Amino acid sequence: MQIGQKSVMKNYTVTAFILLGLTEDPQLQVLIFIFLFFTYMLSVTGNLTIITLTSVDPHLKTPMYYFLQNFSFLEISFTSACIPRYLYNIATGDKVITYNACVVQVFFTDLFALTEFFLLAAMSYDRYVAICKPLHYVTIMSSRVCRRLTVSCWLAGLLVITSPLSLGLNLKFCDLNVIDHFLCDAAPLLKISCSDTWFMEQTVLICATLAFTLTLTCVVLSYSYIIKTILGFPSAQQRKKAFSTCSSHMIVVSITYGACMFIYMNPTAKEEVTINKVVSLLISSISPMLNPFIYTLRNKQVKKAFNDSIKRIASFLSKIN
Repeated sequence: MQIGQKSVMKNYTVTAFILLGLTEDPQLQVLIFIFLFFTYMLSVTGNLTIITLTSVDPHLKTPMYYFLQNFSFLEISFTSACIPRYLYNIATGDKVITYNACVVQVFFTDLFALTEFFLLAAMSYDRYVAICKPLHYVTIMSSRVCRRLTVSCWLAGLLVITSPLSLGLNLKFCDLNVIDHFLCDAAPLLKISCSDTWFMEQTVLICATLAFTLTLTCVVLSYSYIIKTILGFPSAQQRKKAFSTCSSHMIVVSITYGACMFIYMNPTAKEEVTINKVVSLLISSISPMLNPFIYTLRNKQVKKAFNDSIKRIASFLSKIN
């Protein structure tokens, strides 16, 4: 197909791409639409609930919940950059995405994903200070430091994607504008490009490896010291309480890093991207949906804040009636 392709072949320019999605089966598309719509609504609702609770409840005005609030915002942003567009494609049958919209989607999905990596590292550092240096926690993790760490995470994500994105804007697309994916992503775009993609592939690999290694090192070092400190606690109750404050974050870290390794550490974009499509679906729909439940169900303070909010709402509604 060459829909949206300009006739000027000397600059190899396309004005639109066609997203193949996950399947051509109409019945399977209906099931995928229902599943993605359900998980998307749960993701947005769950993460908005966490943002609201951490904003209004005075007991959740701590650095840990400040980072959780920002993480929930990132989760909403990331899933919103991926899922609604695909839902629209399924519902309307319109698989065409303009070149500019494709570039914008690549930019924001990569920015949000990379920022999440750095924010998870910052959250690990927060847990390290809380458990290993409790007497200095308030001083070290001041509101000013938390804000600076959060801004640094966004800037780091932006810095990492700048070079690959700049190279990507120079890619040429000759006779192919069909993307074998449900969203615009680096790997399938490199696969259909008629440019020599070796240098860009290596650049993407280096940037991804750098971001992955730096953040994972921070996470591993933080939790190494955390585990060492917890095991030194005299009572089992203290150890259990300390582990419980870190368990939710450890689960989210495991899901995020484990899934992303299959996509962002893939060395050759010219290979088949089927596995990437499946893992992309996992990251963009299921992971953002699970995170609010992980943090809520395993955190007594969040559960208490949620129950208190429900009681206040019920009391307010009863007064109106």
